[in-house]
Amino acid sequence: MRRNSSPLFVSAKMVAERAGVSRSAVSRTFTDGASVSEETRRKVIEAAEALGYHVNHLARQLRERSNIVCLIVSDLTTPVRAAMVDHLTRKLQSAGKITVVLNTESDEAKVNHALRLTLHYRADATVVLSGTPSTSLVKTALANGQQVVLINRDDGLEGCENVGLDNASAAREALFLLRRAGCQRVGILASAARTPSLVEREQRFLDAASNAGLFVISVEAEATSYSAGLGAAKRVFARSEPPDGIFCVTDLLALGFMDGARSEFGLRIPEDLCVIGFDNIEQASWQAYRLTTFEQPLEKIANHVVALLTDVDAPAERDGVVFEPVAVWRRSVRPHPG
Repeated sequence: MRRNSSPLFVSAKMVAERAGVSRSAVSRTFTDGASVSEETRRKVIEAAEALGYHVNHLARQLRERSNIVCLIVSDLTTPVRAAMVDHLTRKLQSAGKITVVLNTESDEAKVNHALRLTLHYRADATVVLSGTPSTSLVKTALANGQQVVLINRDDGLEGCENVGLDNASAAREALFLLRRAGCQRVGILASAARTPSLVEREQRFLDAASNAGLFVISVEAEATSYSAGLGAAKRVFARSEPPDGIFCVTDLLALGFMDGARSEFGLRIPEDLCVIGFDNIEQASWQAYRLTTFEQPLEKIANHVVALLTDVDAPAERDGVVFEPVAVWRRSVRPHPG
């Protein structure tokens, strides 16, 4: 969906009309040191808050565009999220954009405050990475005329541009690899984080197994971390009939699961257990793991997002663009039975 060339902002005139004061009174209310009565100030502030008005400081400097892009992100310390932020910030900066990263792991009230500060300076756009940022933050950005791009999540809000991954094709391929390896008890390791991308990844794998008439052993880790994967392995292999082949919704979970299976239960990989991850983080290629996984095409995604935000070589298809994860086969899965 192409954004409107003239986004509608809440103007100072609209605030003045609601407060029953002059346009200049609104300007003086939001100008440090300017003279305005307390009653007028109260009326203006109440009207501004009711309408969602934010002072356009950059307009006062006669700048047409701020070139500011907000990145709203959670799980910033995970390798794949950090890599995505790295790609985006470098490419946006090369395109002349100023990037502001809002880490939603902190208190949501503080995040909302930080976003409001960027709105004061009329940030051109907000990019929401997969994770758990509140939909209310997305609505705030939309309501203030920003262009909004969602990566690996779809909040069902009109006016956003969505960029996603083809989780269905990756799920089908993961199931095929496990079945080709001769796995008899297929499982999936999901995460209690329940972010949109992780939930879809899990559901697509379950759908693929259901279509193939297979029962799947579902396991849920407490988070998406290495330690959560390690803990999941301790629970799974302590019971009867654990899986002999498993698809993990992230690489970090897969690495922890592999270490738990080997160190705590003496299982050999891939002879006794086949493991597949998702993300292709750097650690997945380490000799100790050699994890079969699916790589997110982060650079292609970042290039597409920058094109959306700059209209430079703008793609013909803007909304609902889906990128295909690339299968990376390593030694954590047998190439054939036995």
